Amino acid sequence: MQRVVKKALERMALAFAEFVILAHNSMDGGGTSPRMSEGTRPWMGEGRTTQEQLSRTTQEQLSRTKQEARVEARIHKQYCLPELLDPGLRRDDGGFYSSERHSAPGIPSFRWFPEYGKAMAGTVWLLLVLLAPVTILAEAPQIRIGVLSHRGDEATLRNWSPTADYLTRVIPEYRFLIVPLDFREIEPAVKSGSVDFLLANPGIYVNMEVRYRISRIATLNNLINNEASNLFGGVIFTRADRDDINSLDDLRGKTLIAVDKTSLGGFQMAWKELEKIGIDPYRDTASLSFGGTHDAVVQAVRSGAADVGMVRTGILETMIEDDRTAAKKFTVLGQKQDHMRLFSHSTQLYPEWPFSKLQHTPAPLARRVAIALLQMSPLEPAAQWGEYAGWTTPLEYQPVHELLRDLHLPPYDRPERFTLADAIEKYWYWLLVALLFLMFMMIMTSWVVRLNRALKKSKSMLERQHNLILDSVADGIYGVDLQGNATFINKAVTEITGWRAKDLIGVNQHQILHHTKADGSPNPGSECPVYLTFREGKPRYVAEDLFWKKDGCCIPVEYSSTPIRNEQGNVVGSVVVFRDISARKQAAEADHQYQMELAHVARLSTMGEMASGMAHELNQPLTAIATSADACIRLLESGTPPTDRVLDVLETISTQARRAGGIIAQLRQFVRKEEPRHTQVQINQLIEEVLLLLEPEIRKAGIRVVRDFDPNIHPVRAQHIQIDQVILNLIRNAIEAMAEIDRNQRILTLRTCCAGGNAVITSVEDSGPGADKELLDKLFDPFVTSKPRGMGLGLSISMAIINAHNGNLYYDAKKHQGAIFRFTLPVIKAANEH
Repeated sequence: MQRVVKKALERMALAFAEFVILAHNSMDGGGTSPRMSEGTRPWMGEGRTTQEQLSRTTQEQLSRTKQEARVEARIHKQYCLPELLDPGLRRDDGGFYSSERHSAPGIPSFRWFPEYGKAMAGTVWLLLVLLAPVTILAEAPQIRIGVLSHRGDEATLRNWSPTADYLTRVIPEYRFLIVPLDFREIEPAVKSGSVDFLLANPGIYVNMEVRYRISRIATLNNLINNEASNLFGGVIFTRADRDDINSLDDLRGKTLIAVDKTSLGGFQMAWKELEKIGIDPYRDTASLSFGGTHDAVVQAVRSGAADVGMVRTGILETMIEDDRTAAKKFTVLGQKQDHMRLFSHSTQLYPEWPFSKLQHTPAPLARRVAIALLQMSPLEPAAQWGEYAGWTTPLEYQPVHELLRDLHLPPYDRPERFTLADAIEKYWYWLLVALLFLMFMMIMTSWVVRLNRALKKSKSMLERQHNLILDSVADGIYGVDLQGNATFINKAVTEITGWRAKDLIGVNQHQILHHTKADGSPNPGSECPVYLTFREGKPRYVAEDLFWKKDGCCIPVEYSSTPIRNEQGNVVGSVVVFRDISARKQAAEADHQYQMELAHVARLSTMGEMASGMAHELNQPLTAIATSADACIRLLESGTPPTDRVLDVLETISTQARRAGGIIAQLRQFVRKEEPRHTQVQINQLIEEVLLLLEPEIRKAGIRVVRDFDPNIHPVRAQHIQIDQVILNLIRNAIEAMAEIDRNQRILTLRTCCAGGNAVITSVEDSGPGADKELLDKLFDPFVTSKPRGMGLGLSISMAIINAHNGNLYYDAKKHQGAIFRFTLPVIKAANEH
C-alpha cells in the first residue's frame, strides 16, 4: 500500500512538472512542441519509453537530434520538482538541492519557477507534505554503486546520480546511490564489500575480476562528438604551440603527466603505444607525474607545467564542445586514422567501462539492473546527464588482459604458486591424453628406429655414390662452412694441390690454399670470394687466381663458388669447383708469342714492299749531303772563302743528315722486335711517325693528307710498335684503295677524338671505291684479301693487336664513296679505374 501511494505521488509530481513546462513553452510563443509530447518524453511516467509509446511516436519525433534531447533534459532538471521525485533532497542557501544519499550539486529550487506556476506548485507541495510520512515509511534498502571518480567527486556525482535515480524508479524496491571512489579506494571497497556494483575502467575491472571474482553485466555506450561508441582509447596530447613535439618519438626527454598508474585510458594504453616504439615513460622521459583526474592533466598541459599529457578519449572533445577555442590549444600526437571513429585517439581501442556486480550482490537484483540498463533509451535524462548513449551487452575484455599482461601490471605482476597437485587436479584429462600419447610415441619410436636404420643404410650408399661421383671429376671440388673451414674434398684436390683430406677438412681453406697473392703480398680474408659467396648468398666466378700447393709452389686456377642452402633456404656454406689453368696460360703465352712473331714478319714484309720508296727517300738527303760537301770543299780551296756561304752549306749538310738519321731510326724501330711492355703514348704523335715512313708512297701516289687531330685527347697505354703497325696497315690499305681513282680525288683523312673521356677513337678515311660487299662479313679473317698479291694478314693482325689492348677495330662504310676504318683504345684514366 505504501509503495502504491508513493508511486501515485511521483506521478502527480511529474504531471505537474509537465504542466509547468508546457505553460512555459506557451509563454515563450512556441506553443506545445511535438517533441515535448507524452510519447517522446522519456523522463515522464516510468522513466523509459515503452514499445507502445514508440509505436505512437512520429518519424519526425524519432529523428530529433541529441542536442534537442539535452535541452529537454536541462528543462526537466530545472522544473521537475526534485523534492517530489526524491524526498532525500534538501535545498541549500544558493538555491540548489543536495541529497542525504549523496553530495552532488542538486537542481534549482522553486525560486527558479515562473510566477504563473508557483500557486500550483504550492498546492502539490502541500499534498506532498501530507503524504510525506507515508513516503518516509517506504524507505527501501540502499544499493551502493561504486564509480571511479576519474574527473573528481563533484563531476562523478553530477554525471552518475541521475543514473542511480533512474534505477531507483525502474526498481522501486531498492534505493540506488552513487559512491565516488578514486583510484586508491576501489580495491578496499571491493574487498570489504562496501559497494554492491562497480563502474570503473576496464583495467581496474580486469584486476578486480581476477582478484575478487566480480563479473560484468553491461558495457557502457559512451557519447563522443554526439556519436555512440562502446570502444575507447587513450589520447597523448601537447600544446599546439610546442613546435618541438610533433610525434611520439619526440617524447624522449620531455615531462609527462598522466591520470594515474591504474588509469587504463589515462596512462596504461599510452604506455603500451610508447613501448611499441621503444620508449619507456619511466626511464626515457625527463619526468613522469600523475594528476589524479583527467581535468588536472589537461590543466597541467595547458598551463605548461608538463610538456605532454595522457587522457582517455572524449575528454578533449568535451572541452572543445564547451569551449570552441580549446580545439586550437592542443595537438594530438600519434593520432590513429580511423574513418569509423569521429574522435581522436593515439592508441588501440579497447572496450568501454563495464558495469559489474560483486560476488555478494544477489543474482536476481543484478539481472534486473542489467535489464534496466540495457533498456535505457539514449534520450533518457540519466543518459543525457551522464553524457552517454545507453548500455550494451557485456563486451569481451581479453584485449585488456593482454595489455596488462604485456606491461606486467596487476594482476599479472607476479606469478602465482601452482603446485603439482593443482596441476593434476586441473589438468588430469590432459595427463591421461599425454599418457596415451606417450604409449603411442613408444610404438612410433620403435618403428622410427627401424626406419632410421634403413635410412642410415641408404645414406651410407648415397655417400659412397656421392664420393664416387666427386672423385670421377677432373676438377677440384671442396666444400666450405660458414667459418671458412673445409668440410669435404674430392680426389682431384689432392692430385692438383697435393693437400690431402686430413690436411684440409676442418681447417680454414683460405689460410691453406690462397693466403698470398702472386707478388708475395698477403691476400686478406675479407676479400676472399669464397667468403663473400656465403656471406652475400650470391655465386661468384673468378677467371684467374693463385692456389698454393703443399710443396710451396703456386698454380694459376679459375674457380667458381656457389652458396649451399639448407631446407629452409638459409645459406650454410659454399662449394668451390676449381681447375688448373697452367697449360692454358702456357698455350695463351705461346699464341701471343706467335702473334708477335707474325706481326714482326708482317712488318718486315711491309718494309720489303716499301724498300724502293725508302731507298729513294734516303737517297735524297744523302745526295744533298754529298753535293753540299763538295761545294764546301771548293769554297775552302778558293783561298779566302766567304764565311757566310760556308756556314749555310754546313747547315744544309746537318739538316739533311738528321733527316736521313730520323728515317733510318724510324725504320729500325719499326722492324725490330719489341718487348711486350705497355707505355704511355700519344696517338697523334704515333700517326706523325707513321706518316714519316709512308711519305714517299703518299707523295708518289699524289694523295692529299688531311689531318684532323684533337689536341686535347688523353694519352693511352699501349705497345708503341704494335699501334704503329696498325696505323701503317690501315694507311697503306687506304693508299692502295685509291690507286684506281683520279689523282685529283685522292684524299686521305686522319682523325682523332675523345669518346666520352674513356677512350680515344682513331679514324683512317679514304676516297676510294670502298670494300667489296661480299667480303664485309669476313674482312678481318686471316688470308682474306681483295688484292691480287696480298697475303690477307694486315687486318687480321691489326684486329688481334687492338683486341689485346682492350680496344675495338671496325669498318664503317661512307655514305657516298670510300671507306673508314676506326679503332678505339682506352685512355689511361679509364684503365686505372678499371
